[in-house]
Amino acid sequence: MRIDGLQYANWSEKIFRQLREGGVDAVHVTIAYHENFRETVLNFEHWNRWFEQYPDLIMKGLGVDDIDTARATGRTAVFFGFQNPSPIEDDIGLVEIVHSLGARFMQLTYNNQSLLATGCYEAEDAGLTRMGKQVVREMNRVGLVVDMSHSADRSTIEAAEWSERPIAITHANPHDWAPALRNKRDAVIRAVTENGGMFGFSVYPYHLKGKSGCTLEDFCEMIARAAERYGPEHLGIGTDLCQDQPDSVVEWMRVGRWTKQIDYGEGSKSDPGFPPMPLWFQDNRHFGNIEVGLRATGLNETEVAGIMGDNWYRFFSESFAPSTKREEFGSGN
Repeated sequence: MRIDGLQYANWSEKIFRQLREGGVDAVHVTIAYHENFRETVLNFEHWNRWFEQYPDLIMKGLGVDDIDTARATGRTAVFFGFQNPSPIEDDIGLVEIVHSLGARFMQLTYNNQSLLATGCYEAEDAGLTRMGKQVVREMNRVGLVVDMSHSADRSTIEAAEWSERPIAITHANPHDWAPALRNKRDAVIRAVTENGGMFGFSVYPYHLKGKSGCTLEDFCEMIARAAERYGPEHLGIGTDLCQDQPDSVVEWMRVGRWTKQIDYGEGSKSDPGFPPMPLWFQDNRHFGNIEVGLRATGLNETEVAGIMGDNWYRFFSESFAPSTKREEFGSGN
């Protein structure tokens, strides 16, 4: 089984076919960065048309049963998520609405301070806000995964401890391996994994040791060391693949509507766009390279299978359905 914890590609029939060539059974797809609720609904509509046009390649994913169906029919199950809480605007009632539409992940921040928490680019991290705590509990209730991939340290640790259900960092790498601003420090990864959550490793070059020149051996050894430190059952792949996107899109991802200036993020003024992908992972057809590389580190077959997809499968099975707990979420303390 192969499951990718996050992608933001410029989707096309070509990429859908590459998903199948790479044996990708399920993928978490970003459908909102800075969009408001109505704009996000339009993105759901766009995907519905793709499901109609390519029913032999992709299908909508709502739960793990859909992964089973996709595997049995040679398709890829597509699960939706937001990299920003902008689709719920300032209305906690929209959490249940977006889940009913098909959203299964929502980041509490995208780099900046939000109404819910602090992003990883802010100088001061105040942690979860009052609204953030209420929204996390509502996300717990309906079955919307708390994703802290672009959040600051304190906010992430508080989210892991406050959430009644395990949370995720869907796409990042350890900060001590590659000290990019958005990579995660040991205390953060421990807070997520020790509370039952998942950590997805990214192949986005700005978050790799050596960036585009990172070797497959270095990447897989990093995962093997993380398995020793945090437990292999909490680890997966979240490539953050942005295939075929123009550089104008990466500027929009970073800037949105909050500034008139270009935010270069992890890039530089001389190279502000998408960096070249490492040679061993150009697109979805290359998941096999990671699998081979993980085996070469000495991880056993069960551990490799877990990281390649089984761990995400288990996490999805425990996370997407409404809570069966009888006590009311969000009562606060």
